[in-house]
Amino acid sequence: MDRVTFPERVAEIDLDALRHNVRQLRDVAHPARVMAVVKADAYGHGAVPVARAALEAGAAWLGVAHVSEGVALRRAGIEAPILAWLHTSGTDFTAGVEQGLDLGISGWELEHIVASARELERPAIVHLKIDTGLGRNGCPPDKWDALLSRAVEYQEEGLIRVVGIFSHLAVADEPARPETDLQVTAFREAVGAAENAGIDVEVRHLANTPATFSRPDCHFDLVRVGLGIYGLSPFADQGSADLGLKPVMTFSTVVSHCKEVPAGQGVSYGFAYRTQKATTLGLIPVGYGDGVPRIATGAPVLVEGRMYPVVGRIAMDQLVVDFGATGLADTPNSLLGRRAVLFGGSGAPAVEDWAAAAQTINYEIVTRISDRVERVYREASQESDDDA
Repeated sequence: MDRVTFPERVAEIDLDALRHNVRQLRDVAHPARVMAVVKADAYGHGAVPVARAALEAGAAWLGVAHVSEGVALRRAGIEAPILAWLHTSGTDFTAGVEQGLDLGISGWELEHIVASARELERPAIVHLKIDTGLGRNGCPPDKWDALLSRAVEYQEEGLIRVVGIFSHLAVADEPARPETDLQVTAFREAVGAAENAGIDVEVRHLANTPATFSRPDCHFDLVRVGLGIYGLSPFADQGSADLGLKPVMTFSTVVSHCKEVPAGQGVSYGFAYRTQKATTLGLIPVGYGDGVPRIATGAPVLVEGRMYPVVGRIAMDQLVVDFGATGLADTPNSLLGRRAVLFGGSGAPAVEDWAAAAQTINYEIVTRISDRVERVYREASQESDDDA
């Protein structure tokens, strides 16, 4: 067989595609600015290289969930504004303030952030979050005026600087639903209350990727885009190309075993699949230990220009495809050692194909690819094989 010249298991990250996507979203959102969301290691793509590429392409802000994620970006030398908005009682707010992160506040966090600012003798930069209907974090509307009052007091003391008001949409990926209208109205009212309380709001932000495309009335000053910068569509009836986006991650490996089997051959645990005729099976050395969903039987794998279905149960380290013909093992036509692409890139299966097989969403498929899969970064200007 031909010896492979690429990693055994690899997620190739096309940074040129990512830059294209950021520019596309920037054009759609104009004149609002773009926050590139790089939480969860940039949805599995690698936070530091993705953040740098997004900023190069015109993103003005970066968004993360946890303070620790923002601190890691700072330590990598990234100086752009970074907002972190999901905190616990164990969050290191002192590190967040010290590193100049923007901190989201839903209510209880305010006193902790003020304490850190007092200790460091520098004001914390904060964004106040209103719950407009999603029901997760964010200040409940009936407590909003009280939060504003406390924030104004601390701002007058020089302990915080309120620069933003934000919220998050629940059903923007379903544009026909009326709840988004209600959330927009609630958000406008919350911003108005903040301005009446004496807060000079610099950035109002509400739109996620679907609202950036479908609801220009949600753009305000800044849009927070995650899924879109990775080239994936948030809509059930529109693909990446329909939105002018290019998928960024290509996940591939090699066929590690290839053998002829008779009709009736059981495949993998439980014999949930048996061959209907004599055929060739290919072993693909990735499984749920690599982040491949265990239930994604039937998902497509591209080998030598053809799609083949995953058959039998997916195991921790491996899955099986049925090549549907004989004569593909122990001959010059053997597929042993050939590249096997699970998703991404031109002509390959789409992330959405795997999401459908796994009964989940495209967000989860890319984000869950584990650290056991090497990340390799590709761009036209400079080829790099550095790990994430």
